[in-house]
Amino acid sequence: MSATFRKPPTAQEAVLAELRRFIATGRLRPGEQIVQDALALELGVSRVPLREALKILEGEGQVTYLAHRGYFVTQLSLSDLLEVYRIREILEAEAVRVAVPQMTTEDVDRLEEAEREVQAAAAEADVVTMTQANRRFHFALIEACGLPRLVRIIRLLWDATEVYRSVYYTEPHNRELVDAEHRGLVAAVKAGDVERALHVLDEHRQHAIAALRPVLEQVATGQDDDAAPARPDGSPGAGLGPTPEELHLS
Repeated sequence: MSATFRKPPTAQEAVLAELRRFIATGRLRPGEQIVQDALALELGVSRVPLREALKILEGEGQVTYLAHRGYFVTQLSLSDLLEVYRIREILEAEAVRVAVPQMTTEDVDRLEEAEREVQAAAAEADVVTMTQANRRFHFALIEACGLPRLVRIIRLLWDATEVYRSVYYTEPHNRELVDAEHRGLVAAVKAGDVERALHVLDEHRQHAIAALRPVLEQVATGQDDDAAPARPDGSPGAGLGPTPEELHLS
């Protein structure tokens, strides 16, 4: 088989990739119901690969299924975000402590390549590409721990908050901060300095939380409950929530 041959994605894989993009960019908003017939028609597929993709996203926490009502894009609250980031802090620390001492030259090259991709996307203000490259950057480090179960759990936590990472990158200052922190992390890894790497990662997460906190608090309290759309469970409240474009991080 030719080295350049690439197996085309299955319908399920193609739909899954497109749904991830829709959620990351706000094309599908937090709290929004996913109308399967309309979405399948738009994507040019049957409902079978769409349902399969939705089940995968449900397992990742990106969508929620409610009996007799269907699938909804998961709406994350501030408390959920803080919990996810706290668990990430604990698990990623273990992954990094194991990974850094055993990283090969190829592992470091992969980390630096992903860093360059993040920089290029940030310079172009390409939030979607930056989000994808950022994920490759972090998992180039995390996966080097060689603990597949741990990596799988951390990946699920990342999946649950992907849309908010995209929101964070809409602000130029935040993109510059991410770039500087990534360079600091690469330097720590190349020096074999585990504690420095952990310190940079802690600051990296805390800066994101600090920027997202007022945004999520505004979403939770800034709407009139009587006027707001209902949550997927039927209760009044924040409803659909904002798109990334509507969440201005200042």
